[in-house]
Amino acid sequence: MSALGEISRWAIPFLLLVIPVVAFLRKIPVYESFVSGAEEGFKTGVRILPFLIGMLVAMRIFIDSGALELLGRALRPVLLRLGLDPNLTAIIPLAIMRPLSGSGSLGVATQLIYRYGPDSFIGRLASTLQGSTDTTFFVLTVYFGSVGIRKYRYALKLGLLADLVGLLAAIWIVTKVF
Repeated sequence: MSALGEISRWAIPFLLLVIPVVAFLRKIPVYESFVSGAEEGFKTGVRILPFLIGMLVAMRIFIDSGALELLGRALRPVLLRLGLDPNLTAIIPLAIMRPLSGSGSLGVATQLIYRYGPDSFIGRLASTLQGSTDTTFFVLTVYFGSVGIRKYRYALKLGLLADLVGLLAAIWIVTKVF
């Protein structure tokens, strides 16, 4: 494990040194390429800013209005009726938040881990859910907005379906493994 730790420790500094040296040796104008890429990145950032602000405002309204908590409470009886563990209802806010915001879902996961413990069923489920789902609305807003895709109805449906499958897979895996 110590060799792997050392490789991990030096991987990024190594790449930050090797890539410019190889580019220089191939006669690629390193600094000019970097500046050109940074300029293009800035233009992309400006282009997606309205989409990003709209998504963040909508997400904040959803959370601050109490709609997230109401939705979580409404889904609890459904989960209990399906015969799932009553403790599983604690994961509902994370399952709802994950498609909306990476940082918001990380905050919810952190609270769950702090409350239930990292080695608890909920802690492990929160960690597994974080790794098995994506921030669907963020991806649609930022990535699709940056390239000008306006019609993403099918991508939204498929992304939310993938999040649901990720949630179900996380529940199944954590139940079976732990």
